[in-house]
Amino acid sequence: FTSGSVALGVKRGFCVAAAVEDGKVKVGDVRKGRVRSFQEIPHTGRSGWVNLLRFWREDRFRQLHKHMERTFSALGPIYRENVGTLSSVNILLPADVAELFQSEGLHPRRMTLQPWATHREIRQHSKGVFLKNGEEWRSDRLQLNKEVMMSGAVQRFLPLLDEVARDFCRMLQVRVEKEGRSLTMDPSPDLFRFALEASCHVIYGERIGLFSSSPSLESQKFIWAVERMLTTTPPLLYLPPRLLLCLSAPLWTQHATAWDHIFSHAEARIQRGYQRLASSQGGGFVAGAAGGQYPGVLGQLMEKGQLSLDLIKANITELMAGGVDTTAVPLQFALFELGRNPEVQEKVRQQVRTSWAQAGGDPQKALQGAPLLKGTIKEVLRLYPVGITVQRYPVKDIVLQNYHIPAGTMVQACLYPMGRSSEVFEDPLRFDPTRWSSGREEGRRAEGSGFRSLAFGFGARQCVGRRIAENEMQLFLMHVSGNSRKNEIRKEGSGKTGTKKAHFPL
Repeated sequence: FTSGSVALGVKRGFCVAAAVEDGKVKVGDVRKGRVRSFQEIPHTGRSGWVNLLRFWREDRFRQLHKHMERTFSALGPIYRENVGTLSSVNILLPADVAELFQSEGLHPRRMTLQPWATHREIRQHSKGVFLKNGEEWRSDRLQLNKEVMMSGAVQRFLPLLDEVARDFCRMLQVRVEKEGRSLTMDPSPDLFRFALEASCHVIYGERIGLFSSSPSLESQKFIWAVERMLTTTPPLLYLPPRLLLCLSAPLWTQHATAWDHIFSHAEARIQRGYQRLASSQGGGFVAGAAGGQYPGVLGQLMEKGQLSLDLIKANITELMAGGVDTTAVPLQFALFELGRNPEVQEKVRQQVRTSWAQAGGDPQKALQGAPLLKGTIKEVLRLYPVGITVQRYPVKDIVLQNYHIPAGTMVQACLYPMGRSSEVFEDPLRFDPTRWSSGREEGRRAEGSGFRSLAFGFGARQCVGRRIAENEMQLFLMHVSGNSRKNEIRKEGSGKTGTKKAHFPL
């Protein structure tokens, strides 16, 4: 906002204007009513500690997305929540999300994961861009963008992702030939290995051999550590980490131990990469190391030397930790949805085959000619977002749903309930990748409709590994669904656990 501008808040179908003077909302009578105060926003209880006890007692940390969905259903499209030491305003509608992002400023700020930050501080590790804010964040992020977000970077690492996806399909083919005509399996362990293998290939420029008959115990422990770290993060967000550290609380000990193993694993691989690049150039780094082969993100950053080694380690470790669950889990849901929607699966397969035939073996051209792959990933992340919120702290006062939101308030766009809301999507529970097709008007009547897909965040602070993850998942589906011999992905329930198995006749 600028002085004298007008903020628009949408409340159940009509717009309310509020004057903004000198960056402050003028709370008073306007149009059909006054802008309501922050305290009037519906809330789940004023005491953060009472709410925290309720969360623990009802085990809501495991089902935060469902809790948010139920709360929106009860209180409407905006509510306040205090849990322990954390306070937030939660929003649902894309028009409100658009308003929020317009006020994020030059240095967008999202919620600091304090357990992660505290671990870095007590272990004296540098922080990567995920945990930084302000000009320091912007400076580092601009350097990383060149190696992981720009189109030139994508062209460099796309062949590495394609190689891993092809090898995964060959591994499946070998299993099918041993089993007969079909293969029934729980895909989860293999998808986690695929995600780690693909991430390492891009980040370090080398394969780690997870598709062998006996993958390394070190890599298996890394996957376990990432899972443990992510599982222990949510409850730790609402408590002072240093207090838990002083009390030697088991939850904090598990969290810190998991991060220690993640850093140890990353440190070992970074050292190997450093030695390999140094030896290939006689101790120096120049562009095109290792005989012109792509040296991975690590090699590119080392060669350019614009980030210190400590900062390179910090960001590489964050990329590693964030590149396993965030692709393996969506791929599992993608197989599940394609399995129970065979007509969608067939459309994807036919488009992939046509595109691949026209691309002449170029994976980038093949992806460009198969937009249903991208639509499939967006649809999976709409229904099953890995991160359930995107947060910002507006730099100026704003109005959302005709409520005054002071600058500096943490506002969360809640992705799971948004993705399943009939106010945002037509027939929201239907799996339909074509709803994201260019030119299609479904669901685009509402204001702010460009903010319906936020699984990777938005703007300058969107996920730094977005291009790696998107292309990794699309290439995986391209090779699995478009195998030279017809393959089918079927879903099978496995009893009360809810685990799904994939059935691959190739």
